[in-house]
Amino acid sequence: MKKLAFLFVTLTVLLACSDEKAPFNYRGLPLSLTSTQFVDSMLARGFAVDSVASDSGKTVVFANKDVKYRVLMAFTGDKIAAVQENYAFSTNDSTRQLWQELRDGLEKELGAWPNCPILKDDHKVAKFDASDGLITVILENTYKPTLSVRYDPKKE
Repeated sequence: MKKLAFLFVTLTVLLACSDEKAPFNYRGLPLSLTSTQFVDSMLARGFAVDSVASDSGKTVVFANKDVKYRVLMAFTGDKIAAVQENYAFSTNDSTRQLWQELRDGLEKELGAWPNCPILKDDHKVAKFDASDGLITVILENTYKPTLSVRYDPKKE
């Protein structure tokens, strides 16, 4: 009986230790990086800093001709405050379809249902509570169709 109890305790400890979760990240880049490390990582991925759209003290905007979005990183000091992808399209249908694809992909990846405070045809919001942060997918089909995905690390 003691051996069985010891085996149970050992398995419990092993499972608890092996249940390490990945840090909150933006497309594989941990949001615990310093802002300088994040900029260097984005540059290594083929993005360029859009100096016209960036505010040297608060935000950096990245662009890449090979992707359909721009990335905005907001920072305070050397800590990342938020990362946001901004998509711009010419038709409302393409943004609605991409919003659904992104929402479904995050639902599957995180294994969680989103909180959807707004679900209209032309304005939708899906908020996912990841363990270390929040991911918000926002669709706004008004005069110019836009879609945003925002990653907000939780404050420590």
